[in-house]
Amino acid sequence: MRILVTGGAGFIGSAVCRRLAADPNNTVVNVDKLTYAGNPGSLRAIQGRPNYHFVRADICDGRAMGEILARFAVDGIMHLAAESHVDRSIDGPSAFIETNIVGTFQLLNAALEYWRTLEGERKARFRFHHVSTDEVFGDLPFDPARKFDETTPYAPSSPYSASKAASDHLVRAWHATYGLPVVLSNCSNNYGPFHFPEKLIPLAILNGLEEKQLPVYGSGANVRDWLFVEDHARALELVFRHGSVGESYAIGGNAERTNLAVVEAICDVLDARRPRRAGKSHRDLIAFVRDRPGHDRRYAIDAGKIGRELGWKPSVSFEAGLERTVDWYLSNPWWWRPIREGAYAGERLGAA
Repeated sequence: MRILVTGGAGFIGSAVCRRLAADPNNTVVNVDKLTYAGNPGSLRAIQGRPNYHFVRADICDGRAMGEILARFAVDGIMHLAAESHVDRSIDGPSAFIETNIVGTFQLLNAALEYWRTLEGERKARFRFHHVSTDEVFGDLPFDPARKFDETTPYAPSSPYSASKAASDHLVRAWHATYGLPVVLSNCSNNYGPFHFPEKLIPLAILNGLEEKQLPVYGSGANVRDWLFVEDHARALELVFRHGSVGESYAIGGNAERTNLAVVEAICDVLDARRPRRAGKSHRDLIAFVRDRPGHDRRYAIDAGKIGRELGWKPSVSFEAGLERTVDWYLSNPWWWRPIREGAYAGERLGAA
């Protein structure tokens, strides 16, 4: 298939591009605006392959999106482009409204116009896969029996999650009103290689390496369900290829951890891999800081539907995935050091 991936230079998008381009039967068209979190270096392994193409463009430019769809004669769209950092959405929500809502609207219009030009089998197999987040569902109590699933009502808490909720609703409306063949997915917190170091896990790893403070919001009791990014990319491909039109799929790692437990686990891996001087533990660097406004207590995903319908389940445990992630950052300073020394020097908290 010829697949257009939006936001393919981002964390999850680059994992999707690397996975899809590994199959020579696919043609991957990566469209990315290259904002601060987009990094072409994340795609170094597939650059130069004949089945991979990069186009620098903004999804808010509907005309450009339509031209790209037609030029590459794509068979479907995996839409991952988004502003995604909650703290940034609190400080400056306008970029989130523009990219996540207006950008999705423009892309939907371009996709609909393009889809209407297709005929026969090509039209029948076209899919618009909208990739979203569990944060649209809001907040869960500290009750292990309660989890998000595809029927959970939307109750977003932050400008980021509200903008993603709005984009989800637009995608469903374009299916219901115009018949555009869509599938949706809502994932839990991802982690793994190539993760921009403003997020909790990479920030804690890199601050720990540099023996800087490891900031944890409040008491660190907030709970997240962690999903290794390569497991997520595999799930997204399954949803795109085999998900039922008009349906949504909740994707989670079945690995709930408090934020404090995550940072402590990172400290323990760093203690084993890169011990501090004088026998000190990296845990000594943990510092509790003022909580952020509207900080959701807990997220957890019931991924039963994607397991039953598509046969997916996470293959990487949190412990194994975390060790792989720490080892990757230790081995690949070429990727993260320019970010730390340049546009992003670790001044923001690693929110989760």
